[in-house]
Amino acid sequence: MEEYGEMLGDINLTIGMLSKEDNISKEDIYGHLTSFIQNTDILDDTIVQRLIYYTSKDMRDEEIPREIRMLAGEVLVSLAAHDFNSVMYEVQSNFRILELPNEFVVLALAELATSYVSQSIPFMMMTLLTMQTMLRLVEDESMRQTFCLALEKFSKSIYKYVNHWKDFPYPKLDANRLSDKIFMLFRYIMEKWAPQASPMHTLAIIKAHGPTVSLLLHREDLCEFALSQISWLLIQYQDKENDFYITQSLKQILIATVLYDTVLPKNLRRSILSSLLHQICKVPEPPIKENKLEASSCFLILAHANPVDLLDFFDEQIRSTNEAVRTGILTLLRSTINAEEPKFRNHTTSIEKTIKLVMGDLSVKVRKSTLLLIQTMCEKGYIEAREGWPLIDYIFSQFAMSNRNLEKPVKSNSQEHENGEKSVQETSLEILKSLDPLVIGMPQVLWPRILTYVVPEEYTGTLDYLFNIIRILIMAEEKKKRDIQESTALVISTGAVKLPSPQQLLARLLVISILASLGQLCGAGAIGLLKIMPELIHPKLVEMWKTRMPALLQPLEGSNASIVLWETMLLQLLKESLWKISDVAWTSQLSRDFSLQMGSYSNSSMEKKFLWKALGTTLASCQDKDFVSSQINEFLVTPSLLGDQRQGTTSILGFCAENHLDIVLNVLKTFQDKEKFFLNRCKGIFSGKKSLTKTDLILIYGAVALHAPKQQLLARLDQDIMGQILLLYSQCCQVLGVSVINKDMDLQMSFTRSITEVGIAIQDAEDQKFQFTYKEMLIGFMLNLIKDEPLNTLASPVRWKVLIAIRYLSKLKPPLSLNDHLNILEENIRRLLPLPPLEKLKSEGETDKDKERIKFLYERSMDALGKLLKAMIWDDTDARNCEEMFNLLRMWLVSQKEWERERAFQVTSKVLTKDIEAPQNFRIGSLLGLLAPHSCDTLPTIRQAATSSTIGLLCAKGICQEVDRLQGLQEGLDSEDEQVQIKISSKIAKIVCKFIPSEEIQAFLEETLDGLETLNPMCTKACGIWMISALKEHGALLEDQLLEILSTIYHHMPVLRQKEESFQFMLEAISQIASFHMDAVVNNLLQKPLPFDRDTKTLWKALAENPASSSKLMRALIRKLEARLEDDVAGTDAISVACAMYEVILTGAHITHLYPKLFTLLLKLVSCSLGQKMPISNLSQRRRVMQLGERQQFPDPCRLSTATLKCLQAQAMKEGLAKESDEGDNLWTLLSNADTHHIGVCALARSMAVWQHGIILDIMEHLLSSLTSSSENYRITGMAFFSELMKEPILWKHGNLRDVLNFMDQSARDSNAILRQMAIRGLGNTASGAPHKVRKHKQIMLECIIRGLYHLARTEVVCESLKALKKILELLTERDISFYFKEIVLQTRTFFEDEQDDVRLTAILLFEDLASLTGRRWKIFFAEEVKKSMISFLLHLWDPNPKIGAACRDVLVICIPFLGLQELYGILDHLLEQDLPRARDFYRQFCMKLAKKNQEILWILHTHSFTFFTSSWEMIRSAAVKLTDAIILHLTNQYVELLDREQLTMRLQALRQDPCISVQRAAEATLQTLLRRCKEISIPL
Repeated sequence: MEEYGEMLGDINLTIGMLSKEDNISKEDIYGHLTSFIQNTDILDDTIVQRLIYYTSKDMRDEEIPREIRMLAGEVLVSLAAHDFNSVMYEVQSNFRILELPNEFVVLALAELATSYVSQSIPFMMMTLLTMQTMLRLVEDESMRQTFCLALEKFSKSIYKYVNHWKDFPYPKLDANRLSDKIFMLFRYIMEKWAPQASPMHTLAIIKAHGPTVSLLLHREDLCEFALSQISWLLIQYQDKENDFYITQSLKQILIATVLYDTVLPKNLRRSILSSLLHQICKVPEPPIKENKLEASSCFLILAHANPVDLLDFFDEQIRSTNEAVRTGILTLLRSTINAEEPKFRNHTTSIEKTIKLVMGDLSVKVRKSTLLLIQTMCEKGYIEAREGWPLIDYIFSQFAMSNRNLEKPVKSNSQEHENGEKSVQETSLEILKSLDPLVIGMPQVLWPRILTYVVPEEYTGTLDYLFNIIRILIMAEEKKKRDIQESTALVISTGAVKLPSPQQLLARLLVISILASLGQLCGAGAIGLLKIMPELIHPKLVEMWKTRMPALLQPLEGSNASIVLWETMLLQLLKESLWKISDVAWTSQLSRDFSLQMGSYSNSSMEKKFLWKALGTTLASCQDKDFVSSQINEFLVTPSLLGDQRQGTTSILGFCAENHLDIVLNVLKTFQDKEKFFLNRCKGIFSGKKSLTKTDLILIYGAVALHAPKQQLLARLDQDIMGQILLLYSQCCQVLGVSVINKDMDLQMSFTRSITEVGIAIQDAEDQKFQFTYKEMLIGFMLNLIKDEPLNTLASPVRWKVLIAIRYLSKLKPPLSLNDHLNILEENIRRLLPLPPLEKLKSEGETDKDKERIKFLYERSMDALGKLLKAMIWDDTDARNCEEMFNLLRMWLVSQKEWERERAFQVTSKVLTKDIEAPQNFRIGSLLGLLAPHSCDTLPTIRQAATSSTIGLLCAKGICQEVDRLQGLQEGLDSEDEQVQIKISSKIAKIVCKFIPSEEIQAFLEETLDGLETLNPMCTKACGIWMISALKEHGALLEDQLLEILSTIYHHMPVLRQKEESFQFMLEAISQIASFHMDAVVNNLLQKPLPFDRDTKTLWKALAENPASSSKLMRALIRKLEARLEDDVAGTDAISVACAMYEVILTGAHITHLYPKLFTLLLKLVSCSLGQKMPISNLSQRRRVMQLGERQQFPDPCRLSTATLKCLQAQAMKEGLAKESDEGDNLWTLLSNADTHHIGVCALARSMAVWQHGIILDIMEHLLSSLTSSSENYRITGMAFFSELMKEPILWKHGNLRDVLNFMDQSARDSNAILRQMAIRGLGNTASGAPHKVRKHKQIMLECIIRGLYHLARTEVVCESLKALKKILELLTERDISFYFKEIVLQTRTFFEDEQDDVRLTAILLFEDLASLTGRRWKIFFAEEVKKSMISFLLHLWDPNPKIGAACRDVLVICIPFLGLQELYGILDHLLEQDLPRARDFYRQFCMKLAKKNQEILWILHTHSFTFFTSSWEMIRSAAVKLTDAIILHLTNQYVELLDREQLTMRLQALRQDPCISVQRAAEATLQTLLRRCKEISIPL
């Protein structure tokens, strides 16, 4: 309901828009309303009334465009479907008496009468009465047309009511009253308007004429008037544009006459017929198609009304020679018969007589129309037995006439004439094709006269359908015989027709049957007829053919019937049939009939060739030797009777020799003796007749040998056949008695063919003892012929034929040697494969036919070469000989020229077919490697041939399991998509490689590697795929061949490196081998000299990148390195392993699980190789490509080992197993230097990821043995590494570091200073990792460390001891160290002035820690030590190392309380400021405060300062002078007097000459201060 409401809202809105004056929008609105009203079943009354109002208003509005008014009228009429009365009322209200209405009101009334006939009829009387009052008022031409249109529609509505009033829903009305009004209106229009009507008005009257007259014809009183008006209508046939409407109206009138059974007056009927025929047969301008169809419909109506009168009219008109009239009448007859008018069937004889009147007409159109009519008559059963045969004969005669006319076309309009004749010919064939010979009466018409068309040549083109007709007739007769035991259909009544004889029928049908092998319909029809009509040929054949025919027809059941097989079977049937008949006269007559039919076929046709053979076979079966001899002689003397004299005589005599060898040879000998051959061996003329030549006789002898009985042949071969052939050939090669090389192609071809046939004949004789003495001579002849052929063209078939001849000769005894075979094959290969490309060869042809011939010769020659190779190779039982012969193709199979490669593979595919059987020891590995990769070659022909050859190789070895699957894959290689080719080749490789013998894999790989070097990119890719597939399949079995295979691969590396893709395949091959034999491959690669060249590095990388072998590879290398470091000595072999590991790790191989082992081994290797030098091995002499400067590299074992360890650590960092070293890249420099190695190891240890404690524990376990190693370097390495790990608590928790601690305690006493240093460091780091251990073993640890303080020769040990003490003291109490306190303090003070910053700093920091550990027992002692040390602390506040300055400040703050000088804190606080005070100012303030508190300490500082005047540090010297200045300034007079002024002055004077300006100035100032103080107290300086 909601949707309905929305719809009403939309329509109301639309109606509201109609009130506007916008004409543009109204057009769209009315279009929308029309669609809406037509698609709406129920419409609200209010809406209908509003729409009626607006549409009526707009329809009558003269101001509105005509198009909109028309649309408004359409909407108004469509509203009648919802409220007819309201619409009719609205229209009638505007259609008033004696008032000229609006044009569109009249149109609306007319449309309502048409669309709503039932509702309009009750209003019709009122409408017509009103309209009658208006006619006299109409003056406008357009309005008159409108009234005519209304009259037309009103008449149609009333006509419908008159004829169907029972279907209307109300009582019958008085139709006569309505027709009266129509009559008056029509009469007025015809009398008043028609005479002066314009063309447009006339057309309107014509359209109204038919419906109106049709309506009036139902009234007898008005019938005469109505018929009288037809004449006016016929007169209007003047304007072509009006013809259709005239004919349409006429058709309506004729329908009404039939409906009301109105008889047309004869003259009127004749006028109508003539006018209608004229409409169909217009010549100057062809009739409009619609008008022609309407006129044809009118003729059908007339045929129904009065067929006799119509046929009389046609008979009269067709006697004229007018082509258009005849064609039109024949077409009308055809359409009438097609309409199956029942009354017409009774006049079949009249129709046939009418047709016979035009049978002599030569017009193409008439002939075609006649044929089409006959076709229709045959289809509809209009053929009578008595008169029908001429019509059937006409079909065949027209076909024959068209054939003759097409052979000799008329010069003028030849194209049009040719098209017409072809049309007649096609129509004739179409009739025969569709002809149903079993239509009633047709069998009597056709049989047996239809047989007369079988033999004549002119009907050959109809045989397809003729044989089918005959077959149907005979089979129908056979069926009737079976059903009712008698025949009533095929009555033998020929009349004047002469039927063909049985021999003629047999000769014709047998020859045509040969075409069945080509799939031609007539061939199948011919053999089918022979099968079902043996009694018509000869009664004796019935039973024999009944059993033989089914077997004979079997080859035809397939789609590819063999022509040779079919021909042989037909000839065999002929032989058996003639033997069965056993009638010499009958057979002789058959041979004559074969001869008489020679002219029925062209010389090049298959039928003609078969006919010669059939004739020869017939003569062979004839027992009348005199007749046979005379016939042969006749053919020799007058060969032109046979058509092609050479082929004819050769075939006939050859087949005749099958039973009459002696007769044929004798006749030939007699003929040669009688004839005198001219020197011209190609043509001879005797008595004005064309005769045979010596060349022809050479061919005849070959054919005779081929067909001769094998038991008779060998006895007469040498003298009577070969002797004659060679004699004739030598005579042809002589000029004036001198032998010359004859270049005559015909002679060469004939001689070659004859020799070939002789070779075949001897081979078929199967006499193992027969030795052909002419074999070597003939092969020599053949090779000479092929050598003379040019290498740049292929114009002659000599190569092809010679190859065939050599193939058959080679099989004969005596056998040829291997060298002879090789020479023959090589010569033939060199004469074919290097020819230019086929397209270039074809370009030499001038015509398309020439090009096709060259292509044919090319294909045949290649095929012949392949068969020759196949025969010679596989006939040899020695496998090596087969391989030798096959190798002749090798260079051509990899030729850079695409066309040569294509030919080589085509030939190879001929050699390697599935049916061959190779010798037992024949090796396929190398050949597969050579052939298979070309399955991805550039040409599809090469790809297919290569794959076929591959399959053939497998079959040759008896491997046929996967042949069907391989062939299925092979089909896809025609694709041009390279990815598809590679995919298919890969699948084939996986299958084929399973069958390669393992012992032949090396040969296979060598071939594929050669292919990787030399072949095109796609073949290269295929080589790689096949190589990998073979290795995957057989890799596990290659252990014995491994070294040779690897050596082969290495040999190819330098060249393959230049081809990236090939090189990758080679690397993958190495990886594949390694996946099966990793240790062997690794050992092999490790033998390469150091440093590894680029190729070796690449191989290691390839192995590492192979997921299948990477883990195996690393484990193998670990085992190798572990074994080679077993004695803690690093040799060259261990370095090689490290270099290999470097290349492997560099690829990013995951090392997580192997990391502990790898790390410890490489660290050990670095340690053991420290300081070693390695001799340079001589570079391998194998071919290699060196990078620039590669030869000049000198290997450093430790550097190489360190590089591997560095690479390992980089990978470990990526995997989260280690962290960046605090030393950065300097770590590796430290590590590889013997002097800094321990520092590098410590840094390396610090870079270990402690959170990976499991890995670290494994490393510790592996390294534990280093602490007891016999190698001092390795002990240092282990000790250094563990010394850093000792500070990690987690390792103490999970690891066994207690043993390590013991080792460190022992090593701390070692004579090696670095070992001692690392041990002490480890002891010190224990404080961080295991404080409880320090407390537990404090005595031992302190003693070991303090002992290090006395190792003054190595400051590193001292420094390490100080650091260790500092770490340990932080864990101990005053009581813990009481025993060692004094010793530690005293030793510590000795290092305050050490040149090493680290030592100084550590000593000062340690002293600071000692201050915090000073108890009451040592307080006084420590205070004294502070006094002694204060001078160092004060001066080193300005130490070059800022850290030391900061440490001195801190230690002063800690130590001042020991001296009771807390007042100095304020001065020291200045040192914490961002801007440090000047040294002079600080010292003066400090000394001022100190002087007030303790002059004694100030004096002590002075006494200790002299030693610093000579310090190596400028800043310390300057500070010492400045401090002295401050001391002098603040000493009391008493202490000033005690000064050693002379010495002080001397020292200061010396410092005034110091290189440092700061020292100079400080010395000058101090001197001034000293001078001033001395003056103050009056002391002389």
